[in-house]
Amino acid sequence: MKLPLFPLSSHILPAGRMALRIFEPRYVRMIKQACAQDSEFVICMLDNTEDSQRSNKILPVGTSCKVVDFDLLPDGLLGVTVEGQYCVSISETEVEPDGLRIGECTVQPDWTSNVDLEQLHPIDKRLKEIFERYPEVSSLYTHTHFDDPVWVIQRWIELLPVGAEQKQEFIAKANCQAVLRYLSQMIE
Repeated sequence: MKLPLFPLSSHILPAGRMALRIFEPRYVRMIKQACAQDSEFVICMLDNTEDSQRSNKILPVGTSCKVVDFDLLPDGLLGVTVEGQYCVSISETEVEPDGLRIGECTVQPDWTSNVDLEQLHPIDKRLKEIFERYPEVSSLYTHTHFDDPVWVIQRWIELLPVGAEQKQEFIAKANCQAVLRYLSQMIE
């Protein structure tokens, strides 16, 4: 399926939420279409290695998103809250006349998890602390799922201060075990 692409330096995963400030005409058009047609667009990451900076190369995994709320911000920009639906592999891209990129997207299978809730400790506790400490993060969510290993691990991937390539590597895994090991080492 072909979907509009919204490249960012950060990433969102399924069930994650993100606040966006939209000002470029191509992305205003994308958001209007998504709202009017109850359709989706893909938030993806740009390859920020030196070789790719000039070409603005899109990294291969993104997340299909839906608009869940919008508002006109005090500075006149469009404020949009989006929610991740599912991960996609992005292959061929084309550019429309206004510069909006469209990608051929293939749905990736959802992560599987056989993680016991006890294996989440202290990762789940630390995530709760972040949500309590940063209202700009917690206010995006009407429901939290700290008892769901996949939800907890995917929120950590969104928040981790690691490069785009590392996040892509985590997201491309078939399940959350490798990321859980990484998080356990990092947090302890």
